[in-house]
Order: sequence, then C-alpha cells, then structure tokens
Amino acid sequence: MQTFPPATTAFTRRTRDALATTSGHPGVPASADEPDTRSPARFLRWQLRQQADLVTASAAVGVMMFLPSAVNPWLLGRAIDEGVSRGSVSATLPWAGLMALSITIGVIGGTLMHTSAVTGFLVAMYKTMKLVLRKATQLGHVATRRTPSGEMLSIAGGDAETFGMVFEVTGRAIAALGAFVFVAVLVLGESVKLGLVTLVAAPLLVGAATPLLKPLQRAQAAERGRSSELTGMATDIVAGLRILRGVGGERTFGDNYAAQSQKVRRAGVTAGSWQAAVDALSVLLSGLLLVVLTWLGAREMLAGRLSIGQLVSFFGYAIFMVWPISTFFEFVQKWVQGLVSAKKTIAVLGQEPVWPEVGEWTALPHDAVIVDEKSGAVIQPGRLTVVVSAVPDDSAALADRIGRYLPAESEPVSLAVDDELKGRAAKRARAEKEALLQRRIAADEDIAERTWGVSFDGVDLSTVSLEELRRRVLVNDTNAQVFAGTLQQLLDPHGRATRQQAEAALRTASAEDVYDALPGGWQGILDERGRGLSGGQRQRLVLARALLADPEVLVLVEPTSAVDAHTEARIAERLAEHRRGRTTVVTSVSPLLLHHADDVVLLVDGQAVAQGSHAELAATNSDYRAVVVRDMEALPDDGDVAPGAQAKSDDAQMKTDDARGDER
Repeated sequence: MQTFPPATTAFTRRTRDALATTSGHPGVPASADEPDTRSPARFLRWQLRQQADLVTASAAVGVMMFLPSAVNPWLLGRAIDEGVSRGSVSATLPWAGLMALSITIGVIGGTLMHTSAVTGFLVAMYKTMKLVLRKATQLGHVATRRTPSGEMLSIAGGDAETFGMVFEVTGRAIAALGAFVFVAVLVLGESVKLGLVTLVAAPLLVGAATPLLKPLQRAQAAERGRSSELTGMATDIVAGLRILRGVGGERTFGDNYAAQSQKVRRAGVTAGSWQAAVDALSVLLSGLLLVVLTWLGAREMLAGRLSIGQLVSFFGYAIFMVWPISTFFEFVQKWVQGLVSAKKTIAVLGQEPVWPEVGEWTALPHDAVIVDEKSGAVIQPGRLTVVVSAVPDDSAALADRIGRYLPAESEPVSLAVDDELKGRAAKRARAEKEALLQRRIAADEDIAERTWGVSFDGVDLSTVSLEELRRRVLVNDTNAQVFAGTLQQLLDPHGRATRQQAEAALRTASAEDVYDALPGGWQGILDERGRGLSGGQRQRLVLARALLADPEVLVLVEPTSAVDAHTEARIAERLAEHRRGRTTVVTSVSPLLLHHADDVVLLVDGQAVAQGSHAELAATNSDYRAVVVRDMEALPDDGDVAPGAQAKSDDAQMKTDDARGDER
C-alpha cells in the first residue's frame, strides 16, 4: 500500500518505440504507471486501480463502520422478543452485550474509515498534482503552446481535489453496498415481501436521479471552464502587474476580472441548483422508502406475521436504508464531477512530447560552426556574435531555432466554452476547440519529424538528443523568471558552482548591488518573481544565472534591455571577457554591446544580409546604420567608428527612462 509520498513514475521518458506500440490508439498507457487518457471514465478507473489496495482497505473498514446501524436493529428486535417482552433481564443482557460490542466495532471502524478515506483523498490529490507537474516538465515549452497555464493550475488545484473526493466516496460506497445487501438478507429472513421491496426499491430510487445527472454535468463543466479562465486571468494580471501600473491598465483588467468572476458565480449558482435538486431527490426518495417499509411492517404485525420486536427491527432497517442510499447518491454526484474534471485533465495528460527519444542519437560536435538554414546566419565557434534586426521577433526566432524551441506563433487553446452558448452551439464550439488543439499537436509533431534546419558542423539538431542539447546550449530569453528563495538558490539551483564562480558571474552581470542590498548576502531571501527588485535588477540576476551555468553555447536574447547605459557598458565589456573563447550569441541593437562583438549578423526580413564587424557594417551598410545608429553624419568618411562618443550618446538618449527607473 502506497501512501506518502504517492508513487508517480509516469512521463519520465517516452521513446518512439513505446509510442509506436500504441499508435492508432491515442491515450493507451504504455505501462501501468501511465494514466489511461482514452476517456474520462477510463482515467477515473485508472486512478482507482492505482490505489486498489487502499480502496479495498477503506471498503473493509467501512463495513465495520456500517455494522452497528445494520446489525443493531436485528439485535434490538431479538432483545425485545426474547427478553423485554417476557420481563427477563438475564435474557436481555446478552443481546445488550452484543449491541455494545457492535457499537465498539463500529467506532473502531469509523475511525479507521476516516483515516483511510483521508489518506486516499490526499494520495489521489497529490498524485494528480505530480502527474501535471511531470507532464509539464516532459512537454517543456510546448505545454504552454497547447494549454493555458490557468487551465493547468486548475487541474493541479481544483480537479486534483475532485479526484480525491471520488476516491474517498468510492470506498464508502462499496462498504454501503455491502451493508445494504447484508440488511436485505436479514429482511428477507424476516419477511420475503419486505425484503423484495427493499432490494427492488433501492436501485429504482438511485435510478430516479438519472434525468438530473446530464444537466448537472453540463452545469459543472461550465463552472469548471469559467473557473479555469478566471485562474488564467489572475495569473496574467499578477505576472504583468508592474506593466499594467505603468500604463494605467489596472482598472481595465480589474474590471475584466470582476466580470469573469461574476460569470463563475452564475455558473456556480446554476451548478448548485442542479446539485440541490439531486440532494433533495435523495432525501425525498429515502424518506419515502422509510415510510413504505414502516407502513408495510405495521400491516404485517397487525396480520400476525411479525412480532413487536420484528416490527421495531424493520423500523430500524428502514432508518438505516437512508444512509447507504444517500451514499449511493453522493457517489453518483462525485463521479459526475470527476468525469467533468477528468475530461480537462486527459486533454493535458494525454499529450505526447514533440521529441520522444529515438534510441540512437548523433553526438553534438564541440566547438562547431552553427548554421541556420532559414536565415542563412553563420555563427563561428568561440566568438561573441551579436545578431541585429529591426524586428526583435526575427532575432528572437533565430535564438529559438538554435535552442530547438518551437516558435511561439499562436495562443494556447482553452477548451472552455462561453456561457452564452447553449445546446448544439456549445457542443459545436467545444468540438471546434478540441479539433484546433489536435491540429496544433499535429503541427508540432510535423515540425519535429522534419529536419530542424540548424546544424552544428553539419549535424542537424533533429538528430541530437534534447537532453544533450539542453545541457550544452542555453537560451536565456526575456521570459526567464526570478523565483522565490535565497540568492544562492536563484543563481545556482543545483549547487554545482563555487563561491568564486558565483561572484564572477554576479560581477559580469553588474549585479553586485543586489548582493549588497540583500540582508544575508547569498542567503538573502528573494520574494516570488523578485517583486522587491527593479526590472533591471531582475534582468541582471537572470543573466548572472545563465553565465554561472557556463554552457558551451550561450544565447542571450536582449540581455540588457532594462538597464541604463552605464550599467550596459560595464556588462558589455565584462561579458566579452567572461565568455572569451566560448560561443556566445546575443540579440541586441545596442552599440555598447556591438563595440565588443567579434562578429555581427544583420537580419532583414528574417534573412542574414550582411555579416562582419560593427565598424565594417556601420561604414558600409545603410540598413545596419538605420537600425543601430540614429545620426550617422558624425561618422568619418573612412568608416572608423569611435568606440565612445556617438554610439554611447545615442544609446543613453534611447534609454533615459530605463536608466532612471533601474537606478532608483
């Protein structure tokens, strides 16, 4: 029996051979540890099978919990007929002792049942969280191309809790079924008529709620979709709060969030109304069964076919029957909720990695010439190369290709459907979104199957292990984040560097002021996303982290866009020295960085149209001058560019606002 930490070994690695064994059957698990994502019901059953021993134990102790309520009516009837009605204390005491024993067993069973139920609840919940985390890690940057982050957070939070509730009620429902059958046998022994009524009525009562389950499921699905959208909006607002404040957009986004929260509230009220209808029907039908059994029992006693003790027993049975029937209703409700959550969950967990392992990989050459076929850019080994483009997205796309990252050309697909759409329109919209997601996945896989188009000494990256590529090529872009924790954990999360190396990286990134300002130095605590830091400080820490990783090939996307000109000048000079002899690619139009570049590649419309030194391109290429230098009249006719005056002046003018904001 596995409790904590819940064992989760799925998604560790998928090979093409393993995927081929399930080709044509998407979602078929490659092993018992892989979730079954062929349908929501299959996924829920897989969840239960993962903890079958715990479900069995929960059901077993649940039977003990139900024992007093199931057996005591029979014991009480015997005590009345054989002891109380005859006025015999000695005949009554044994039955009373048996009742006390059953109550003791019930108390123990109830305690164990609660313990096992909570354990199963937590195991199922945290197992789902780990599955989502492992899948996100397996998919990498592809995950947010396909599914909004808010939707994944909703799965790891709300849906995981729903699966825990399904687990908890399943063991209890099995125990209730066992107790129900046991009582039905007792009733049959006393009266065949009443026993048959009990056995037939209970399934009919549960089945009577079936017409309400479909609208309940639709309402819960709508609530779930609205809730995930709300979570996504909150995530986006928190991530961009500093920018929103800068442009005065808090009110607009706050109003949008409030409007979406009202949609969630209305969807919750609708789902709650259907839930209340199911609960009310459960109470009503259980009460009707109680009345019918009591009435029939009284008639049997008046006809002389039942004794007074048996009538009391039947009344106790009737009261007890309310409990298991209510449990059956609760199981149906939780199962419906689980199906709603499972549909969203399998949409994420069922996705396969774009680049599964192929078995035999080509080794990535060392000190290689990097050639990008799409742009024609050539990166020489061991040199600092700056890529210049009037369109930042073009140079960023080149960086992504070098790191074998899929282009972020589209928004992730949310499967949520607008509340205004009903019936066929809602089904059609949901089907269209699911089809769009499948097309997105197919497009990603199609890209992965083709030659990648970036080669290292003629070796295309599609033939290189992604693990090796990530270890030797690091792309540090503008989306890199600062995480909560100590400064040491931020810069060296794996604990591999020495203090001297960390200090050198911090100095190169001109981030010594962050170290000095943090109480505790290396053990100083940073808030989530570095909230207490300026934009420039966060950028410099991210740069220091990339430098400390010391990859063979380092690609930096706009590494100094948020710092002032003086800080940028220090970083440019130190970066060239720090990375001397190793391949470094920087995307930037800053003259301060360009002055220290060994090579400069100019992109126009995504194509490399010129390559050379900064001085050569500034003197000979008008496109380059238009991008890099505002006023070229000051340049000498022979093309020599003074490394100080004009470029730094122009750059300082362009970055005045950033300088003030960062240095404050």
